Amino acid sequence: MPKPSFFIVGAPKCGTTALYAYLNRHPQVFMPAKELYYFGSDFTFQYPRAQLSYYLSLFKPATPGQLCGEASVWYLYSKNAPKEIKQFNPDAKIIIMLRNPIQMLYSLHSQQVYEGNENIPVFEQALLAEPLRRQGKLIPPLIGCPYEGLYYSDVANYAPQVARYIAEFGADKVMIIIYDDFAANAAHVYEQTLQFLGIDPTFTINPRRINPNKTARFAWLRNLLKFRPPWLVKVVKILLPSKKLRAALQNKLWSVNTRYQPRPPMNPDTLAFLQTAFKPKIAALSQLLNRNLSHWATDNTA
Repeated sequence: MPKPSFFIVGAPKCGTTALYAYLNRHPQVFMPAKELYYFGSDFTFQYPRAQLSYYLSLFKPATPGQLCGEASVWYLYSKNAPKEIKQFNPDAKIIIMLRNPIQMLYSLHSQQVYEGNENIPVFEQALLAEPLRRQGKLIPPLIGCPYEGLYYSDVANYAPQVARYIAEFGADKVMIIIYDDFAANAAHVYEQTLQFLGIDPTFTINPRRINPNKTARFAWLRNLLKFRPPWLVKVVKILLPSKKLRAALQNKLWSVNTRYQPRPPMNPDTLAFLQTAFKPKIAALSQLLNRNLSHWATDNTA
């Protein structure tokens, strides 16, 4: 039975959705839906974790010779996922994508609000809620990400997360992609990724923005679409027996309920505070990667 031999492990809001989409177009690659979260047993989810048999069944459609991969952006943040992935496949290759942590957090909060995983719409208030959330308080009632995904300061502390994967798999099996490079020349980074995976690097894509900032028009409709109460599932199955039609309807409703709009600039005081707070963490990552990323602590484009 086929199983994944490479993993895009995160971080969130760092270009993983785009890279996932680009890799899925390659004829030598098969990837099921993004964000499966079979690994990461240290995380707290509201819903039961998938069984191994179900997880492996998702890779059955792969054709002989295709390289199977998986993309779940919270794996990087998980302390347990590196060891669990290594036990599952000792020869796995790891792809890590990193972005200015301050920009990432602001973008992540917006995405969490859109998806209904965050019920505090004001960024600064969500940051201040972190201590209570560590006590299990103020957790959104319909959260779909791990509860730990709301500990924003930990999510953006990249250096120890990256170090765990390098220690587990070795630097030669871990590819680090800096979002700045990916945004500047996605085609070139894509070619490098294909070379890292050992598949035909001459296959080209037409890079385009995949996951822009968005908001939900109606929170109630988003919640129905995402969490699908049993009564609704029964009614829809009666009205639309075709699974294909049900999927098409769901995609259409998601599209209708989504508004694409630029994210407003971060409050300058908040930006200055985060730049100071993350300066040592950025320095630690720079040292680990042997690349100067100090400009992240002074970039005012968040």
